[in-house]
Amino acid sequence: MPHIPVLLQEVIDGLQAREGETILDATVGGGGHSEALCQAVGGKATFVCLDADEDAIRRSKKRLAVCGCSFHFYQSNFRHLDAALQAFGVKNIHRALFDLGLSSFQFEESGRGFSFQRNESLMMTFARDAGPDELAAETIVNEWDEENIATILRSYGEERAAGRIAGAIVRARGMKRITTTAGLREIVERAAPRRGKIHPATRTFQALRMAVNDELGALTEGMQKAWNALAPRGRLAVISFHSLEDRLVKTFCRDTVKEGNGVRITKKPMTPTREEARANPRARSAKLRIIEKI
Repeated sequence: MPHIPVLLQEVIDGLQAREGETILDATVGGGGHSEALCQAVGGKATFVCLDADEDAIRRSKKRLAVCGCSFHFYQSNFRHLDAALQAFGVKNIHRALFDLGLSSFQFEESGRGFSFQRNESLMMTFARDAGPDELAAETIVNEWDEENIATILRSYGEERAAGRIAGAIVRARGMKRITTTAGLREIVERAAPRRGKIHPATRTFQALRMAVNDELGALTEGMQKAWNALAPRGRLAVISFHSLEDRLVKTFCRDTVKEGNGVRITKKPMTPTREEARANPRARSAKLRIIEKI
């Protein structure tokens, strides 16, 4: 399944990018949003495109090579976007976009354990070649204590059966190290049998991925750095897929407005139309918030 950019027209209409501007795509992914934004400004803009995943950088470079705009690529988590801007001599940006969703490629082809529907190594790192000091999901499930595992599942996955699942993980690893997504999925399925439409492993995998990549910490840091780099009348857009992410974005926008430094472009988050959600089921939980700098 090819990666489909979420809320594409809403992003274009909401950011209102203009010719000659500098645009930050903090999560370039497959390059779909940058491609559309470049077309919207007639091929006359400069883009700084970041992604922690080197495969995403490679794919987007190929896709965007014929778009006409000037593109700079930087492999890094967006929490380090200030370093990226400095590397390219960019002092101010005019538009910034954060798309916090994982791409179809990461779920289906990365081999890093993001999906419980595949049997892969338990990495869950955004970077393909994570160093030996990088935290991996395998380390959490095999070496962290039961209480900390339960806290992660409860805090990041909002998993009601967090304690039961954490206990099952600890008992299972006592017999054999947990090294694959299939092994972890089976443990969760036994500890919390399926009820309803959502697979019982969904929240556990989500929580581990968020913990491994410190996604909430990175988002807080990245939004502030992007805001600091925005020129007056510049706009920041964030697409979130999780209630905790959206809460952070909402709080950031509320506090910024309250301090008199910004104005909300979206009074309430924009969500996919019924048609988009039907065509792209992964878009169903997406929420777009946009704020303009005063």
